[in-house]
Amino acid sequence: MASPNAIFTEIVTTTLRRHPAVINDNVSNHNALWRRMQERENIVREDGGYEIVAPLDYAENSTFQRYDGYEILNIGASDVLSAAKYDWKQAAVHVTANGKELRQNSGGERIVDLAAARLENAQRTAANSMSNDVYSTGAAANQINGLGALITNDGTGTVGGIVSGTFTFWKNQFQEAAAPTSTNIKGFMESLWLNTLRGEDRTDLIVFAKNYYQLYWESLTDLQRYGDVRTAGANMMNLKFNTADVVYDSAASGLADNNGYFLNTNYLKLHVHRDANWTQGERDKSINQDAVVIPIIWQGNLVVSNRARQGKLFT
Repeated sequence: MASPNAIFTEIVTTTLRRHPAVINDNVSNHNALWRRMQERENIVREDGGYEIVAPLDYAENSTFQRYDGYEILNIGASDVLSAAKYDWKQAAVHVTANGKELRQNSGGERIVDLAAARLENAQRTAANSMSNDVYSTGAAANQINGLGALITNDGTGTVGGIVSGTFTFWKNQFQEAAAPTSTNIKGFMESLWLNTLRGEDRTDLIVFAKNYYQLYWESLTDLQRYGDVRTAGANMMNLKFNTADVVYDSAASGLADNNGYFLNTNYLKLHVHRDANWTQGERDKSINQDAVVIPIIWQGNLVVSNRARQGKLFT
């Protein structure tokens, strides 16, 4: 008779092998920002490296000039490129079972049910945890850079190794919404929208906590309209502001009340290591327990390459 340990681990392994994106897709569908980056193919798969490097096009070429005839042209070098550097962060979720459970569920169907239940739990755990991390300040140990770290209330902060107080091009936009109501919320939004706008370079995703979303919704009365059906159909409430999708995310997802983000996702990327994108690690039988452990690992970080096109609305 086959060992229930072997059966359990093989079911988990083959499920992940046949559906390698099962946890990745669940995380993406759980959060509006993750989903938008997935749709825009803003997931950058890295081979390795000590750090994640994001090139910055931070200045215009200073050699542009208007001239006439034999006038001397400016052929000097222009320092227009730099880079932000981000640390790798890691996360893991484990599918486990102890020997008693395996032996109690040693029948074929029972083992399948046990493995499926544990995998579903791992998916939910990863989705909930990464959803919270994406809005965080990144203050917890080994946590990714959340929007709270990348986009601040006053535009300042050291992000990607660059001090925005010294290099002002690196400051994000911000707008305080003092005593917001359904009457004045659009005015605050318009001000922040214009500050983040640069020609065709504009906010494409606005993420609101409950109070801002509700005030904006009420302000639209009969003019409200839903956005992209793919987003609206993913259990995400979705309105429009100018050309941007306005989506609601709850406090349970990690987005604190009185907070909202105006995001230009052209400059937001999720960098992941190709060998650790919710990938099954080496499965082990505990050396001092009657149990089997199957790790599913992730390594990467959320990266911004242009803070000036991102904005934060807060009260």
